[in-house]
Amino acid sequence: MNPYAKLTFLMSLMLGTAITISSNHWMSAWAGLEINTLAIIPLISKSHHPRAIEAAIKYFLVQAAASTLLLFASMINAWNTGQWDITQLNHPTSSMLLTTAIAMKM
Repeated sequence: MNPYAKLTFLMSLMLGTAITISSNHWMSAWAGLEINTLAIIPLISKSHHPRAIEAAIKYFLVQAAASTLLLFASMINAWNTGQWDITQLNHPTSSMLLTTAIAMKM
């Protein structure tokens, strides 16, 4: 892998992590997690072995499902509380879905 490309992906990982940690809004937290997902997939599949590509595809599918769950949980929470703020997670369904999404992301 080109050293400049590897540096770009590693910087994107740091940027996504910083955005996710410092966010107060569900959409910015989701955007940070998506930046991390899109930055790590090329790093997983940099060796062009079939198992590495298969692992990258499986990783992408699980992360896409977790992102969908995270957005769905934030929409349910916004619908019930009227706010998109991360600190206002009061509805039990959205709390359970968010916990599941975060567990899938880990």
